[in-house]
Amino acid sequence: MDVANDNPSNDVVDILSTPRLSRYESQKRRDWNTFCQYIRNHHPLMSLLQCSSIHVLEFLRYLDQFGKTKVHNSNCPFFGMINPPAPCACPLRQAWGSLDALIGRLRAAYEEHGGNSEMNPFGARSIKLFLRDVRNFQSKSRGISYDKKRKRSKRNHKNIMEMKEVDHQIHDDKNVGANL
Repeated sequence: MDVANDNPSNDVVDILSTPRLSRYESQKRRDWNTFCQYIRNHHPLMSLLQCSSIHVLEFLRYLDQFGKTKVHNSNCPFFGMINPPAPCACPLRQAWGSLDALIGRLRAAYEEHGGNSEMNPFGARSIKLFLRDVRNFQSKSRGISYDKKRKRSKRNHKNIMEMKEVDHQIHDDKNVGANL
């Protein structure tokens, strides 16, 4: 019999001494548990090792019913409008950014739970194509484009900072003359 486990105050010490998970780690754990629950409830029954990108796509489509983002159908009169003037019957869906972040967390969780990175169903090409299609359709539906942001080179960033500094000096010189 282990005496340390019989003392309830030890449980409190264990809880207080364990490091608190970051928001990302908490979300990743919650997402992983949700996916595992989905797989456990899958018919026909299957194990996590049998899971493929097809099952991941089914999971993403299943999650769509819980979305909160209005996505206009192509036959909706408000298709392509950023701020529609009236309500419509178009469905609420998961936003592309949410799905993309979810897949990133599940991809990491799969490997943390012993999955082979080369066989990771969350990193499959079909998942990437699905996410790209969702992004493109939602951007057209809402009239918002998701353009990739270009990274500035360090040299270009340095030149911009120097130009701002010169601009501030000119502005300060004008204010000094105006105050005289």
